[in-house]
Amino acid sequence: MINISNDVYNRAAAITPSNTVDETEVFDAFLVGGAGNVAIVTEDRVATTLTGLLAGTVYRIRGRRVNVTGTTATSLVGLRFV
Repeated sequence: MINISNDVYNRAAAITPSNTVDETEVFDAFLVGGAGNVAIVTEDRVATTLTGLLAGTVYRIRGRRVNVTGTTATSLVGLRFV
């Protein structure tokens, strides 16, 4: 789904990093509460580590999981469109 309304998310849930368990739903973006790295597994199951992410920033990357290993950022929130 493409959101043309420019960052209007209507659902949010804390992301619990796990090396094996996906989030209940794919998230459309995520908010970083505390700066650091995020080891994300994207919607199409590609694992990558995003480094140097800034606190208080929303990153518009669809993902199904954030891995514990490699993630140093804290207070991650998954944002979704309905």
